[in-house]
Amino acid sequence: MALRSGVYIVPTHRWYIERTVWLIAGLVLLTATALAAMVNPFWVLVVVATALASISVSLTGFCIVGNVLARFGFTPMLARPDWKPGRLYFMQTDSWFLERRIYMAVGINLTVASVLSLVFSPWWLLFTGFVGGAMVWFAATGYCIMANGLYWLGAEPRLAPLCEAARSTDATAAGQAPA
Repeated sequence: MALRSGVYIVPTHRWYIERTVWLIAGLVLLTATALAAMVNPFWVLVVVATALASISVSLTGFCIVGNVLARFGFTPMLARPDWKPGRLYFMQTDSWFLERRIYMAVGINLTVASVLSLVFSPWWLLFTGFVGGAMVWFAATGYCIMANGLYWLGAEPRLAPLCEAARSTDATAAGQAPA
């Protein structure tokens, strides 16, 4: 992986499966974190379930929420090449591209923070709440702190990034002034 510059922003022109999954997961995390902080600490088990689902998606490509969204007519941007409407949705797992790494990292971070919130300090719920908020922000704006960190470290994205550096390079190559 080669270091790169620019800002990685995923497409937000439509609500595709993966973007909608990020929104739903973020809302679940925010809700479960709030319930764990204010009602009962064992609500953090919902956070753990979300984290384990994220890890599972990164390893197998299968996403329960993604399949429900596919049944409702949402289309994917990261599906396996042989995916067709009416078939089970599986995310591509042919390589460890940037978006797949996000699913794994989020799952691991949430699992560790959830366990720490139960056995060490409820202050760790601030982290799970932060991740939930970041996922909602990612779905709404296309910008993710972790995705940009991975992008700058050289992870290859599958979603066509709206990257400032890429736009400047493409415009210069075409003989135009960068946007």
